[in-house]
Amino acid sequence: MQKPEPFVSGDTVFSVTDASALLKGVVETAFPRIKIRGELSQITRATSGHMYMTIKDSGAAISVIIWRGTPVSFKLEEGMEVILTGRFTTYPARSNYQIVASEIEMAGVGAILKMLEERKRKLAAEGLFDESRKKPLPRLPQRIGVVTSPTGAAFQDIQNRLRERFPVHVLLYPATVQGTTAAAEVAAGIEYFNKMRNVDVIIVARGGGALEDLLPFSEEIVVRAAAASEIPLISGVGHEPDWMLIDFAADYRAPTPTGAAEAVVPTKLALIHELDNMWVRLSGNFTTRLINAKQRIETINIKSPKQVVMEHAQRLDDLGRTMNVIINAKMTTARQKMDIVSAFPNILQNQINVLTQGLNHMGQMLNSLSYKSVLSRGYAIVRDANNQIVSRSDAGAPATIEFADGVITL
Repeated sequence: MQKPEPFVSGDTVFSVTDASALLKGVVETAFPRIKIRGELSQITRATSGHMYMTIKDSGAAISVIIWRGTPVSFKLEEGMEVILTGRFTTYPARSNYQIVASEIEMAGVGAILKMLEERKRKLAAEGLFDESRKKPLPRLPQRIGVVTSPTGAAFQDIQNRLRERFPVHVLLYPATVQGTTAAAEVAAGIEYFNKMRNVDVIIVARGGGALEDLLPFSEEIVVRAAAASEIPLISGVGHEPDWMLIDFAADYRAPTPTGAAEAVVPTKLALIHELDNMWVRLSGNFTTRLINAKQRIETINIKSPKQVVMEHAQRLDDLGRTMNVIINAKMTTARQKMDIVSAFPNILQNQINVLTQGLNHMGQMLNSLSYKSVLSRGYAIVRDANNQIVSRSDAGAPATIEFADGVITL
């Protein structure tokens, strides 16, 4: 680059403020608009909504400011390669120069695809794309919720196709589908329908566009909202070749918004054809049942009243014979028990005689062992005043003497 000629005399003395203002004017005049390509780092968002960051390459780094309200169509991340459009300025309070960005875009499709692939791997590792999470679409939904721009062609295409196929009630959640607020608005629409529970299925739709324009549908906030939806969700974003990350989290991916409408309801002709097939199957089943019933009726043998009476008489005869056998057996058992009972008095008398003899024998043994039998042989028992037996001559005067036939008191 050609070195500019100096326009300030070396002998002029400036104040710090004047020198800073002069430098600021020179920089802003020389660089009213500039494009810079580099890698983002040190991204911070102030409470005011302004964003501060650094854009760098292998040889240098420049401070960047993005004022609140500046459109940014994708989420800024560390290490992302971008192209900034803005103007150079200085910040005298810190004696540094910086770029005030007015536009920011990813540095080519390759960088965008790399970013999307890394985000896809991260979200897939969390299980947000698992097939086990997919919910079946309702067969005939009564109400369909659509999250898209109310002025876009996508919403008109959906309405037209629904009217052609199977008219249903459509609820629109208006959302921008491009720009800095698009991702948040689309996610809010999905969450709204899940909160209100006023639809049977949700369609998130947008027409085709450049890859950068479709990026809101690959933002984490949108993907997580789609994965968390308890209402079946269809993604109809872009055209057939366009694959956004919401497509992997949705329960069904349609190639276009029109395809989403076709997936959610059948055509009238298809329903009529299905009803015809059901009628054929039902009528065939009914005819088969009638034929089977007729065959069963034809195989039934109707007996004459006389034959029925004869069969019942035979059953009664069988019952009579069975009852005679049972009664005779019970009577024989009863007679045996009566014989046993009639012999019981003799058995009882014999037992009494045996017990009587035993008692007599025990009485004889008790008499032979009694001290009275000793007294009957001429002996006597002497007791003192305490009725204790006296066995010695020095025990004192006796009180009583017992003989076999009585007692003498002294």
